[in-house]
Amino acid sequence: MSEVKQHGIDVELDAEVAQGHYSNLAIISHSTSEFILDFAAILPGLPKAKVKSRIILTPEHAKRLLMSLQDNIARYETNVGRIEIPQHQAPVGFTQKLN
Repeated sequence: MSEVKQHGIDVELDAEVAQGHYSNLAIISHSTSEFILDFAAILPGLPKAKVKSRIILTPEHAKRLLMSLQDNIARYETNVGRIEIPQHQAPVGFTQKLN
C-alpha cells in the first residue's frame, strides 16, 4: 500500500487499485444530481465492450474534473506536443480548434 500527500490530504493507494484499468471508451451520462462516467475497453474481435470502472460525481466535482483535465492536457501539450484527434474518431459534436 502506498500513501500520497496531495494538497495536504493523505491519499491511500493499494496495490490492486494502482494497477488501474485500460480504457479506450468513456460513456458519460448525467441526471440532475450526478454525472456517471463509465470506462470500458473495446478490443478487436470481441463482440462487446465491458465496463471496467464506474465513477459517480456531483455536478460540481464533474466540472472540477473537467477543469483539471484541461489544465493537465495544456501542460502536457506544452511539454510533449499537441495531441491530435483524427476527425473520424472524434466524439459527436466535437470540433478540434486549429492553432
